[in-house]
Amino acid sequence: MNKLIFAIILSLPNLYGQEKSSNSKQNTKDRSISMVEVKIDNLIFDCRVAGISNEGDGVILLHGFPETSHMWVELMMLLSSKGFRVIAPDQRGYSLGARPTKSSDYKFENLVNDVFAMADSFRFEQFHLVGHDWGASIGWGMVAHSPDRVLSWTAMSVPHLKAFGEALKTDDDQKTKSRYFGFFKLPFIPELYFSFNNHQNLKNIWNQSTAEEIDAYLQVFKGKGALKASLNWYRANIGSKSINESLIVLGDINTPSQLIWGNKDMALGRRGTELTEKFMKGPYHFIEIDAGHWLIQETYVDVSTSILELIESKTKP
Repeated sequence: MNKLIFAIILSLPNLYGQEKSSNSKQNTKDRSISMVEVKIDNLIFDCRVAGISNEGDGVILLHGFPETSHMWVELMMLLSSKGFRVIAPDQRGYSLGARPTKSSDYKFENLVNDVFAMADSFRFEQFHLVGHDWGASIGWGMVAHSPDRVLSWTAMSVPHLKAFGEALKTDDDQKTKSRYFGFFKLPFIPELYFSFNNHQNLKNIWNQSTAEEIDAYLQVFKGKGALKASLNWYRANIGSKSINESLIVLGDINTPSQLIWGNKDMALGRRGTELTEKFMKGPYHFIEIDAGHWLIQETYVDVSTSILELIESKTKP
């Protein structure tokens, strides 16, 4: 068992580590973006907002692990400049005031409900939705649960969850890519791994990010309980019967959607993207990009163009 854990640890930097892309986004400042607190029940979420006084549709951007809403800064400025009202929360566990200690508090349905409650707090009756990594997983749950509320849906990296589950069971490539799941679910050890040597192993993952972005991420992940909370997403949801389908049925999708996937992704293989199409009953477009997992950093121009095109095509008159 100890040898297996050690082998998985050694493989982790290669899981996410990729060379710098020539199409990386440029350093930006948050001058047009503000951070607000949003209270939902007994939790207080930190949320970046842009263009809230605009008259356009609402857009919600959901980050993954191990990132925060800062990953969306440049896209937020673009969307708000086009008249959209844009919010990007630091999700449950990433916001200091929304960091419950029990792993069961991070069940999938709680994470989905957080975002719907966030939309309600900004009076987004309907909205466009974009998610990456875990944010994409939550987005798939949202469009399955309440498709009438989502005007358009862009999933980045992560395929339809049932397609991913099927790939994980049957595809050797996906099984290999997902070996880190077992490590992330262990108690204590992943936190030690990521915090070791001044969080160097996190910095290795962020090799596509600007120095400004890394500093913003570290402000969150150095916080008390932040690493444990973000890893609790895996502990609460990875495994059999992790998603309560009496609450969220992960079936066919009718919402206008697109899946953007990098063919060099070290965590998500091709098979899940191929299987996604059979669940898509509404307008759907699959976009393959010559990139890795960190799409918004590696290929910002291509990704932002695709996102904006879908949103503008499905904007309410």
